[in-house]
Amino acid sequence: MATPSLKRCCLLLSSPIGRRLQLQPQTLTPTRPAFFFHIKPRRKKTPSFSSPYRFLCAATGAGVNGSDLMLGKSKSSSELCLYNTMSKRKELFRPRVPGKVGMYVCGVTTYDLSHIGHARVYVTFDVLYRYLQYMDYEVRYVRNFTDIDDKIITRANERGEDPISLSSRYCDEFQSDMAYLQCLPPSVEPRVSEHINQIIDMIKKILDKGCAYVIDRDVYFSVDKFPAYGRLSGRNLEDNRAGERVAVDKRKRNPADFALWKSAKDGEPYWESPWGPGRPGWHIECSAMSAAYLGHSFDIHGGGEDLVFPHHENEIAQSCAACSSSSISFWMHNGFVNVDNEKMSKSLKNFFTIRQVIELYHPLALRFFLLGTHYRSPINYTKAQLDIASDRLFYIYQSLHDCEENVGEQHPINLDDSLPADILNCIQNLCRDFENSMSDDLHTPVVLAALSEPLKFINDLLHTRKGKKQKLRSESLFALERQIRTVLSTLGLMPSSYSEVLRQLREKALTRAHLTESHVLQKIEERNLARQSKQYERSDEIRQELAAFGIALMDGPDGTSWRPTVPLDIQEGVVST
Repeated sequence: MATPSLKRCCLLLSSPIGRRLQLQPQTLTPTRPAFFFHIKPRRKKTPSFSSPYRFLCAATGAGVNGSDLMLGKSKSSSELCLYNTMSKRKELFRPRVPGKVGMYVCGVTTYDLSHIGHARVYVTFDVLYRYLQYMDYEVRYVRNFTDIDDKIITRANERGEDPISLSSRYCDEFQSDMAYLQCLPPSVEPRVSEHINQIIDMIKKILDKGCAYVIDRDVYFSVDKFPAYGRLSGRNLEDNRAGERVAVDKRKRNPADFALWKSAKDGEPYWESPWGPGRPGWHIECSAMSAAYLGHSFDIHGGGEDLVFPHHENEIAQSCAACSSSSISFWMHNGFVNVDNEKMSKSLKNFFTIRQVIELYHPLALRFFLLGTHYRSPINYTKAQLDIASDRLFYIYQSLHDCEENVGEQHPINLDDSLPADILNCIQNLCRDFENSMSDDLHTPVVLAALSEPLKFINDLLHTRKGKKQKLRSESLFALERQIRTVLSTLGLMPSSYSEVLRQLREKALTRAHLTESHVLQKIEERNLARQSKQYERSDEIRQELAAFGIALMDGPDGTSWRPTVPLDIQEGVVST
């Protein structure tokens, strides 16, 4: 028998309303090459990458807040468990207000293009955002922009540009990057420069509580006034050092004290305050903006692992000083990104922006790669892994494209228990594994692995003699494709069009190979002539030449076609390891 959630899913999919709805894009990525699988979603023509927000909205079919999340979803029967950095263990998630979730994720400092470390943070919390919506929660997702900071001022001075203008431009660039990666826009994206009054008010409260002091128009938080300081990071107070972004100031009472307000310096933007003209410190901004939009107590506060100390540790101290009832239920942090087994760093010249990566790889391939490792584990970025992710995505989308083409405009009416037992069992297993894995602290690699069986069923039904004779073949294909869609949508991997994303993946493969399609077709014709002349050795040479560049030739009844694949040297390296 089908589970209640599966029955609801199938009934919705088979309804007229379900057929008109469209799924949102989602991402799937395995930890090892063996777990990569490819699926392609049903969509209308995908907009050009030059207009990423239009691309996102068309692909997702969602509003600005992502409210129209997905087709065929049913409320998860699994209870969500998330790892809490504060308690150092997984805990059952229970929102403060039933049915509603408040989530704040620390945003970027906008002085340059965003890198793949940023991509990991915001893909991680986009998946959480989507899954909470899948579970029928109403989510208020706040992600800020730090548009005033020492780095922004330094970069603006180097370029002779106004700091706010430079920062605003990079805010726009960041939003474009997020749209390419199919990250849904948050509910609110506050900027520091627009919340100076709230920041000043919070600093006043901290001073009134005796937890801060003023020195030469600078305001510092006194960590000695907060006995619980270090609880999140596990650091002892004597081991702590000053904030990452500033040098130690000998005027401070304790080297770990951090700035709440910085007095104005020549050539810097400033705002008037009770302590004189100046600007906010780094840490106070998130405390003030999260309180403004979510209150002093809310459900989830997230960011990269590098923010645990000092940023989030300092946030806790100043928020509790301003409001004694301040409390965050879950602190969540994703792991670091390494490049070729080394820490990503500009000094090591292994620093990649999102734009640099998506020049050669489809944005969904980057997203797929990021989800192939559990979000709390470190992830190792390599060209080989991106090639593998691209190859798997092509397989997924090609399988779903073929499935869609076969089903065509047929819309089976009854998909409940009438499906063959093995198909129904496969769908049940996918639904169960998806919900259980996602509810177990967003275990996306296991979800990716769970796609193997339904994809095999699809290809067997499409291409094998036995599958083509299967009873209720079209109905089975329809049901399998729709359930895979739901999984992909929750992961942010659903494109707007299977055919369009396949075309884009081919173009990226040609770009990486420094080839044109006309060159590939010329090689196919040369190979055909060699085969006709029984020059099989030359025929094999041409196949190998193209395979070395990541171009696979496929012979079929209708002739020879090509598709992207993992370049031979990378395939051989994977096999050897």
